[in-house]
Formats: sequence, structure tokens, C-alpha cells
Amino acid sequence: MRKEAVHTGAAPRPAGAYSQGVVAGGFLHTAGFGPQDPRTGTAPEGVADQTRQVLRNIRAVLAERGLSLADVVKVTVHLQELRRDFAEFDAAYRPFFAEPHPVRTTVGSDLMNILVEIDVVAVLPD
Repeated sequence: MRKEAVHTGAAPRPAGAYSQGVVAGGFLHTAGFGPQDPRTGTAPEGVADQTRQVLRNIRAVLAERGLSLADVVKVTVHLQELRRDFAEFDAAYRPFFAEPHPVRTTVGSDLMNILVEIDVVAVLPD
């Protein structure tokens, strides 16, 4: 199977040995992105603003391959405070995706000084 890394300066640079995205098997898989602004490296306060920044970061990686959030079929979300922040996260998330919504898994995780991390899988056009 052929794999191709996807990189863009419009999303935060990897903090370790991983790619921002990888194309393989007809899909683009993204890394888990946090809410850091790619220009400043800072993260906004609050789960709603962090969610919006994470999705802008993911949108930038998708755009590098001519994709958009409309091409996303699977979303995995990690919330630092699942019970406390789920409703606010979901309200910020909803405007980014139209019907049919991608499938989504949302879990509580111990994150590194952020409130939300998201990765996606997007389908490539035929």
C-alpha cells in the first residue's frame, strides 16, 4: 500500500515523529490536532474557542489535498473534561459539519494543557 504524507504551514507543525496527515487507501487520515494557532503557537481559552481552532487546523490539512470538512466520514474527539464540556464542545462543533454528519466518537482523555484534540478521516474523490 502506498502512503503519502500531507504537510501545510496553515496548521500547527507536528510536535513529534508524525505527519499532519497521511493519504492511504483512498482516505486522508489526520493527526490529532490541538487548538494551537499555527502562527502564534497559542491556544484560545475555553472549550468552544478551542474546538473552533482545532477544526480550522484540520480544515487546513484537508485543503492541502483539495478536501473540505464535507469529505470527512469519521471524527474522533478527546475532551479533557468530558462531562463538563461536552455540550459546549458539541455546540461549537455543529456548524462545521452538514448532513449527513460524519460518525463520531467522543472520549475523555488526559490532554497536555488543552481541552480538546480531534482527528478525522476524509474520503478522497474517485
